[in-house]
Amino acid sequence: MSGVWRFLCGMVLALLLAGCDAPAEAPVSPVAAAFPVPAPAAGDVELGRKVYNFRCYFCHGYSGDAKTLAASYLSPRPRDFTASPALTQESMLRTLHEGRAGTAMKPFKGILNDAEMRAVAAFVESEFVQRKAPNTAYHTEANGWPDHQRFRAAFPFVRGEIQLDAPAESLNAAQQLGRQLYLGSCISCHDRAHVSDEGPAWSSRPLSYPRMGFLPGQQTVVDAVSSASVYAKHDVVPAIDHLSAQEKRGEALFQTNCAFCHGADGTGKNWIGQFMEPKARDLTAYTATEMTAQRLQKTIREGLPGTSMPAWQHVLQPAEIQAVSAYVRRAFVRPAGS
Repeated sequence: MSGVWRFLCGMVLALLLAGCDAPAEAPVSPVAAAFPVPAPAAGDVELGRKVYNFRCYFCHGYSGDAKTLAASYLSPRPRDFTASPALTQESMLRTLHEGRAGTAMKPFKGILNDAEMRAVAAFVESEFVQRKAPNTAYHTEANGWPDHQRFRAAFPFVRGEIQLDAPAESLNAAQQLGRQLYLGSCISCHDRAHVSDEGPAWSSRPLSYPRMGFLPGQQTVVDAVSSASVYAKHDVVPAIDHLSAQEKRGEALFQTNCAFCHGADGTGKNWIGQFMEPKARDLTAYTATEMTAQRLQKTIREGLPGTSMPAWQHVLQPAEIQAVSAYVRRAFVRPAGS
């Protein structure tokens, strides 16, 4: 019996000694258990880049540093990924699924699928957390900004290197031109300039609307958006002869209110209209049979669910809605059978 006992004790000791050389298994965090991250598949990062550049850049910035106009209005500010070395894909997935209470970060569950969320998390970790890469420049030819360097006189004001309210006598000729350019165009997006006196708070208004009095052949050096943007031609009001009094009223109402999204030419191919999701409706794509006055007036009154088209019934009077409808059908909707 004593021999058996010694054998069993020896076996237990051998097992214990063998276990000393085995690496201890790291505990699984609750986040990792809830949102496991598989090894990134080929193309995940580039898919993540596309989703990020469409959904996330507005607050977090094209380079992940949260230096955007929108970010300056938020408290707390959006996360600066480049200053978050401990940020993991697991925690990003949890945030994408659930949002972050007390911040402007809302859940994307139901908007992005699981593959897209994993791709975004992989992209942010690779591009911003680890490599601190610049990602994507906005002012490119593809985005409607060919030869953006020709507007470099305004760059010091955009970057805050020169105060926007600096005395005119302190600026040289090039700097004065740069300030004029900034105020005429760049301020649409780069509204938070560096100033010595903030002055009174401004009321909200849609600055990011590149109309600028653009007319074909009349671009000026201080009109960066109109002269550079492929969208500018859609902000030219069409010339239509012999409008009725009702149609003229509708024209004024449309160009003041509706052109913001649909463009002055009704195509929805202007700057704002093309950045919306879904895109603003192209009113020129309909015939009079398809877009009846009744259908158009109902849409103006009640809006369109699932789009950015709001209901105007508490903004416009019935006669004004009828006037807008009359103008749209005259200016943009094609005749029946065409």
